[in-house]
Amino acid sequence: MSDLVPVVDLEAPDAVGRIDEACRSIGFLSVVGHGVGHRVVDHMLEETAEFFALPLEDKLALRPPRPDVDRGYAAKGSEGLVYSLGVGGAPPDLFEAFNIGPDSWPAGDPIFEAERDRIFAPNIWPAWPAGLRAALVAYFEAVRDLAHRLTSLFALALDLESDFFDDKTDHSTDTMRVNHYERSPGEPAPLAGQLRMGAHTDYGIVTVLYAEAVPGLQIVGPDGAWHDVSPAEGAFLVNLGDLLAEWTNDRWRSTLHRVVPPHPGTPGPVRRRSVAFFHDGNYDALVECLPTCQSADHPPKYRPVTAGEHLMAKLLGPRTLTASEAVSTTGDRPLR
Repeated sequence: MSDLVPVVDLEAPDAVGRIDEACRSIGFLSVVGHGVGHRVVDHMLEETAEFFALPLEDKLALRPPRPDVDRGYAAKGSEGLVYSLGVGGAPPDLFEAFNIGPDSWPAGDPIFEAERDRIFAPNIWPAWPAGLRAALVAYFEAVRDLAHRLTSLFALALDLESDFFDDKTDHSTDTMRVNHYERSPGEPAPLAGQLRMGAHTDYGIVTVLYAEAVPGLQIVGPDGAWHDVSPAEGAFLVNLGDLLAEWTNDRWRSTLHRVVPPHPGTPGPVRRRSVAFFHDGNYDALVECLPTCQSADHPPKYRPVTAGEHLMAKLLGPRTLTASEAVSTTGDRPLR
């Protein structure tokens, strides 16, 4: 694991201070003491391995009906994450994925009812593997609990009440994306500049990431260079999204990251799996600079925005391979 990414024990008495330090410096942390059982993780991995081994035509039948429906299967080469940064012209990414959201919603929620065919669309489940739904729902619920635990700690680290984010995330547009990277036999070499997943920042509040210890994930450090990252054993990687950077007026960082292809000389399929749980906040939550993160010398940098407005603008760019119009939090950070 890169020395840039600190390991934080959520059970330790200094967890709040360690979180603030990590969020200020790099925007990524590797968390232990998270409470997610290994059996939940193992079951999810077993079932998703069976899913991605299905014939391509079976998986393609699970594609969403429109780009603004964040559910179902995404084929390799159908998205380009760098477009979310407002740039264009890049080749598409070399990953396939399967997306789900909450598997049920309370009746009568007006935001859910208004968006039930779009951002809150029903999950798209395959008939096989038969155990996929139960495994993914159990894992989703476990890491969702962890995300809420993290936002409580975040609030304390920002000198707020621990429940500050509760009414901003009680019907959050949470999404889980199971990413699968594998080089097929006879697959051509990547195009110039083509990545397994293009450079991007995450869009919402916080991401809880399970990642296999297979090389590929890189983040931009304070020096502007790319650094390899792998989780500590038994840990989840946690990184901040754009909305938390905007809430904190860039006191905390939404860090650029990407997944690079294996070296051409590396033999075999070089399979890599990751599972990203995106805790994105209530669709109607207003995101504006926190009072504890502004002053006369450091006024708000971002205009207020609803979480849903930001999320949808970010999502559509990569899926239509067009430059996103959403505000970027990357600022003038150098890349080299």
